[in-house]
Amino acid sequence: MPETDPIRPTDDEARALSRGLLDEARHGALGVLGCGAPLVSRIAVGTDERGGPVTLVSSLSAHTAALRTAPACSLMVGEPGSKGDPLTHPRLSLQCRAAFVERESDDHAALRARWLESHPKAKLYIDFGDFGFVRLEVQAAFLNGGFGKAFRLTPADLGL
Repeated sequence: MPETDPIRPTDDEARALSRGLLDEARHGALGVLGCGAPLVSRIAVGTDERGGPVTLVSSLSAHTAALRTAPACSLMVGEPGSKGDPLTHPRLSLQCRAAFVERESDDHAALRARWLESHPKAKLYIDFGDFGFVRLEVQAAFLNGGFGKAFRLTPADLGL
C-alpha cells in the first residue's frame, strides 16, 4: 500500500495563519545545538521591519553561547488555547540561522525602538551591556494548523 504524504499543499490560508502566529508571538521556544547537547529555552520574540523573527538575549545565557558556537537553530511559536487538547492548536516551527546584531549599529537602534513598542517592560534591562539582538533568519518553516493540517513553508511564504 503506498504511503500518503500527510503534508498538504501550502495555500493562502496556511500562509496567513503562519504569518499571524509569527506577528502575534511575544515569546517562543528556541532550540539550539552548540552546547554539547540539544537545548530548548523560552525566549522573548518580536519581529524586525521586514517581519522576520528577532530576539533580545543576554550573553550570560546558555542559549546565547550555543548560538555563537552553532548558529543553526529552531524557533516554535503559537500557544495552546485555554480549552481542548494543546496539540490541536496551531503552531509554527521555524528552522533558522542566528545573526547577531552589532550593538553600535543603526540596525540595533532601530530594533531597540521597535522592540520597546511590543515589549515595554524590556525598558528595565534592554540597555544592560550583556543584552543584544539576534535576527533569526528563516530557512524553512513548518505549520501544524491543527489536526490533519500540516504544511511546509518557505521564507517567501512568510513574506520574507
